[in-house]
Amino acid sequence: MPDLHFEPDQRLWLLHTPSTSYAVRLDDDDNVRHLHWGAPLTPAQARELAARTPPAGSSFDTVGGPEELAVEGGARFGPAGLRVRFADGSRGVEWRYAGHDTDAGHLRIHLDDRHYPLRVTLHYRVHDDSDVIERWTTVENRGEKITVQRADSAAWTLPHRADYRMSHLVGAWNSEFRLRRTEVPIAETVLTSRRGMTSHQANPWLALDDGTADEEHGEVWSTALAWSGSWRITLHRDPAGRATWTGGHGHDGLAWSLEPGETLRTPVFAGLYTGGGFGAASRAWHAYVSRHVLPRPEETRPVLYNSWEATGFDVDEAGQTALAARAARLGAELFVVDDGWFGARVSDRAGLGDWTPNPDRFPHGLRPLAAEVHRLGMLFGLWVEPEMVNPDSDLYREHPDWVLHMAHRGRTEMRNQLVLNLARPDTREWAYAWLDRLVAENDIDFLKWDANRPFTEAGWPGHEDPDRLWLDHTRAVYQIMDRLRAAHPGLRIEACSGGGGRADLGIIARTDQVWTSDNTDPVDRIGIQHGFGQLFPARVMGAWVTDSPNVATARRTPLRFRFHVAMAGALGLGGDLTTWSEDELTEAAELVAAYKEIRPVVQLGTAHRLTGDGRLTGVGYAHEDQFVVLAWCPERPFGHDPAPLRLTGIEAGADYLDQDTGVVHSGAVLLGSGLPLALPEGEHASALIRLRKV
Repeated sequence: MPDLHFEPDQRLWLLHTPSTSYAVRLDDDDNVRHLHWGAPLTPAQARELAARTPPAGSSFDTVGGPEELAVEGGARFGPAGLRVRFADGSRGVEWRYAGHDTDAGHLRIHLDDRHYPLRVTLHYRVHDDSDVIERWTTVENRGEKITVQRADSAAWTLPHRADYRMSHLVGAWNSEFRLRRTEVPIAETVLTSRRGMTSHQANPWLALDDGTADEEHGEVWSTALAWSGSWRITLHRDPAGRATWTGGHGHDGLAWSLEPGETLRTPVFAGLYTGGGFGAASRAWHAYVSRHVLPRPEETRPVLYNSWEATGFDVDEAGQTALAARAARLGAELFVVDDGWFGARVSDRAGLGDWTPNPDRFPHGLRPLAAEVHRLGMLFGLWVEPEMVNPDSDLYREHPDWVLHMAHRGRTEMRNQLVLNLARPDTREWAYAWLDRLVAENDIDFLKWDANRPFTEAGWPGHEDPDRLWLDHTRAVYQIMDRLRAAHPGLRIEACSGGGGRADLGIIARTDQVWTSDNTDPVDRIGIQHGFGQLFPARVMGAWVTDSPNVATARRTPLRFRFHVAMAGALGLGGDLTTWSEDELTEAAELVAAYKEIRPVVQLGTAHRLTGDGRLTGVGYAHEDQFVVLAWCPERPFGHDPAPLRLTGIEAGADYLDQDTGVVHSGAVLLGSGLPLALPEGEHASALIRLRKV
């Protein structure tokens, strides 16, 4: 069982995970102060730390050290994670300790305001098989109306180091999850999304180290927020050298009311420490996601085919049936009809919101196509976008008030769309009802749930607390997904938001995979997948093989290279199979079969990022006695083949058999001198190597 230890004399709590410790204490004014997050501590060592009083920098600073949830009030000048205003106009909080309780690895520290009817509980949860610490906060109104201006989930504090470096993910549509590492300035650095969704531009994952960590060595502290709407994380490095960050749902400028008797629960803000570098941090996150976040962690993801790049909006029963036959021939296990099957949806200008099959394209509905897909031995999937509507739709003409809008303001259209306000109970129930009916009536096994548009004019005329929609819309998405999965246990869902615009621990708690990016160019995908894998395991990373030249970049790449890059995740096919030659179809079927052989290793194994000469990179996956290497070299100077690729994650004292060549390699040699790669000549070279420990 997880280990939680309390020292009543010191008013000290010590939490243990398998490899780390976390300690907090109450000061004389009942503020919960941070003590330690890192390598294991004994209770005696924790008591020694608690006896220390952090010095003030000057007479202008307070004494006491960083707080577990920084609040407004008193001599506090950093970013506040909790900001409230009471009915009489007072602001700020003064704490009175109200006790604690624990069960099954869950610690709750209760704090009351000394005057106002406010109860705040700090939550900590640890697991016996993970070093991830889950934290969140509940804010309870026990009396008069309270205005909440900020309610973060948690604040995190690092031990003092001479320097700090920040790793985070940045991007844009078609260029998501680009990893950036930079020095932390002595300032407040704000990472945020104000878009109503996680966003392509930033992701609520953050890692700090002392500037010396690499893939296999060094201390790394990282956190991830389980929230799929707008969010904010504020990293503060003060002139004394201390680094803290606070984060939670919602962005700056929002405020909402907490009515008497109402409790606000913030999303989980999970944290992880490791002394084994960025690679160990990623593997720990992957294991945590697999064991404690994903709804069906034991399942391997099927090889899917998606029709979008083949047909665009030109979708009909005959064309989809022909594509399904070719997809089945290649070994696809799931056939997904993308946009264009419903209403007047012959372009992106109309029909969104009218979720019934287009009678001209599907005169007998979707059931005949679903039945044929099932006859071919595949699951049947469908693209939907439940949160959006075209103004040119029957739904909007009937319910123009159902969209986000403000009185006396225009309604900004993006992608010819507006956003439905799922915070409204009637809109939310309508969305669930048609999804439930669609799945049931058409034997649907899989939904690709898209959300292509950020929030604008996010108002709710007539509602006394309109800012709540920023939270309640996301909660409604969660609720609808949860209800659908409960009503249809066989249903699987892919999260999509114009590609990777909604990827976080909150959405993957109720979906099975994420559509990583609309950019399927394999050269670009190497970088995108590298960033995505900092937090997420391979089994949730949707990765397609599409046509050459690529529809987004016009780059030409060999089919083998496209497959080897996509094999690093949940493999999918997305090209126009009607234009592929017989040779391409045969090669593709062979590569799909090869993927199915390595799929348990890729999707269920532990991942080790590998770096070689020049632009040679790769990933190794270890599972039971198998070790699979996927290596990619987009370009190289003429006559300069890369040196053997050094492996990690294997045993020095073991031997490994190459299952394709029969060559036996020493683990020590693979670690020290690398694995020789039989790369094809020229650019866009790649290799798949299957090793077995002997």
